[in-house]
Amino acid sequence: MKTKLVILFGFLLLIVSCSNSDDDSSDYITTPVDIEIPQIFENLLLPPSIPSNNPLTEEGIALGRKLFYEKLLSGDGTQACASCHLAENAFVDPARFSTGITGAVGNRNSMPIYNLAWNFEDKYFWDGRAIGIEGQALGPVENPIEMNNTWPNAVATLQATSNYPDLFAQAFGTSTITKELVTKAIAQFERTLISGNSRFDQYLLGDSSALTASEINGFNVFMDESKGDCFHCHGSDANPLWTDNIFHNNGLDTSFEDVGLGMVTGDPLDNGKFKSPSLRNLAYSAPYMHDGRFQTLEEVINHYSEGLVYSETIDPLMKNIAQGGALLTEADKSDLKAFLLSLSEPAFTTNPDFHNPN
Repeated sequence: MKTKLVILFGFLLLIVSCSNSDDDSSDYITTPVDIEIPQIFENLLLPPSIPSNNPLTEEGIALGRKLFYEKLLSGDGTQACASCHLAENAFVDPARFSTGITGAVGNRNSMPIYNLAWNFEDKYFWDGRAIGIEGQALGPVENPIEMNNTWPNAVATLQATSNYPDLFAQAFGTSTITKELVTKAIAQFERTLISGNSRFDQYLLGDSSALTASEINGFNVFMDESKGDCFHCHGSDANPLWTDNIFHNNGLDTSFEDVGLGMVTGDPLDNGKFKSPSLRNLAYSAPYMHDGRFQTLEEVINHYSEGLVYSETIDPLMKNIAQGGALLTEADKSDLKAFLLSLSEPAFTTNPDFHNPN
């Protein structure tokens, strides 16, 4: 009888120990988080897109923020996601091309990563090669000209720390770290990077004093098909993302060393097409274009005014290609620049919730 009791007791201990295991997800509790949606988005946009298998939680966002700034993800422990996406620069790199841990340099400028929860196209990078924010977060760790690591090594490094296993257990119910959980956490944090309270937003919400006469005229130039004609690719007062999240050949080159979307699709008709970036926070996000070729907004405006060049895949929206551009007056150029800068939000770049928590 005693033997049977010992066996039964041992069996019960085994059940209890399994139920309390770090890798059991049935007994951990997370705190749900709702995205703080700017008023301008509530009026004009669909709700944010949050995957059912990666809901936002306080624990997941906190872990993702820490991982976003974690240099252990790189091959030599010197670079993090934040190394090429600086909060003070609206999460882009002020350098034309980011430098990887080996000193290698790419051929594209880093893209802004705010308002991603409303990117319903769900394609990322300048060429759209990654699907989903979680998918976007996978590539840089293993890219040889970026963080130049392997995921097995990155995961093992995190697993060997004193704090990360517990943080993953709190966020996901398991202390066993995987690349999928790393990218889920980073994606949760990135979905909280929301910019929607510029002076132009305030103007649209009824504050008539938020803009100058020059900025208002600049918006009219932006929207006028016979002048700037910018809204087709970059949104309008009815699209506060200020991008269509679609890929265009905007007349930068007659031929292409970097074929952009064409490299992903294999379709030569996509050569030279790159994703339209958001026009928000241009005051902080120079240089501009996929390859950072323009250091100033004046250069950008001059390109569309008189610098367009023809290629076989030129977007039909570049309607003034025959004359080289929109041929704006100097006054309209100045006003257009003023309007574009009114889409910037200083508080976004200084928000303490977005900066390094360490």
